[in-house]
Amino acid sequence: MNMHASQLDPDCLQPSAAAPTPALRRLTVGVVGPGRVGSALLEQLRAARERLRREQHIDLHLRVVADSRRMWLDSDDDALNARHGGAQIWRPSSLDDVAACLHGAPGAVIVDCSASETVAARYADWLTAGLHVVTPNKLAPSGPLPHWRALQDLARTQRVQLRYEATVGAGLPVVQTLRDLLDTGDELVALEGMLSGTLAWLCDAYDGQRPFSALVREAHERGYTEPDPRADLDGLDVARKLVILARESGRGLSLDDVSVQSLVPDALRHVDREHFMDHLHLLDDPMAALHAKATAEGAVLRHIGHLDADGRARVGLVALPAEHGFAQARGADNIVQFHTRRYADTPLRVQGPGAGPDVTAGGVFTDLLRVAAEARA
Repeated sequence: MNMHASQLDPDCLQPSAAAPTPALRRLTVGVVGPGRVGSALLEQLRAARERLRREQHIDLHLRVVADSRRMWLDSDDDALNARHGGAQIWRPSSLDDVAACLHGAPGAVIVDCSASETVAARYADWLTAGLHVVTPNKLAPSGPLPHWRALQDLARTQRVQLRYEATVGAGLPVVQTLRDLLDTGDELVALEGMLSGTLAWLCDAYDGQRPFSALVREAHERGYTEPDPRADLDGLDVARKLVILARESGRGLSLDDVSVQSLVPDALRHVDREHFMDHLHLLDDPMAALHAKATAEGAVLRHIGHLDADGRARVGLVALPAEHGFAQARGADNIVQFHTRRYADTPLRVQGPGAGPDVTAGGVFTDLLRVAAEARA
């Protein structure tokens, strides 16, 4: 239908009055676990604070930061944001006290940047207290299925948010992309992906010349690995991510359902971390043999997680043709391919850096902004 100016309501052509300035929305944040990811997040929050206030009308207030031993209050203190030990007010840490500091504050969010089961076990208490929870910690969303479903139900009942985008793909919008597909009526058929930035980097860097153990040490120094690299090399981290995505699609997958190939030799699985790091050379011969076999076949090694259409899940090294899309990935890139009813011929792909404190913190920050946006709606 075509409309001419003469047909329009004359009032539509008049200059409109300036829209009122939106009220500031307070986001009161507590961060548990100021390690690599937590420290990167604190720096990102500090750098973005004035811009968020000016452009998005979000008043971001960092009220408390806690590690396993200490808790800092008045956490907008510049010294804390520069390096946590300089904050003016601190005392021995208590998770109860962290929640108490946030209770009743507008837009109160606890961000769990730890990898701690003890911290993850407190989510139910925090949600019950009316606190939003944001986390890159995979333990709860990949843990016992009844407990995870209970947490999701609790968040809905309490009308608070439980967000965990950064559990898969660091800062990549993997969980949200799958959620958007499902919410708009699509159906996940299968998925596969390079779900570990650490193992993606190791596979890409390993050419059979430099010892694999040397690359593991380098990845550890770059912050690509968990504090104990076995948490990456044993495949369990990827299995957890696969479980999270499967559950997001409505499948009742548990860790015990995933077939996992570990790259950690049996002799190093149950020793302490120092012993493991001192004996990394035991990884070299098995990886050299796998690499030589793949090279002889004109293939490259990639670490893949796969969820079949029938619900079977597996994780491990795969020798792929050199022309395969995953074989072309470089560095620490994660790739996730969603095969859905709509994307039947060509899967929907999400790709980008999947390891490192900055990108993971960026994913957590995105979830914080989603909390603020949804609270406004």
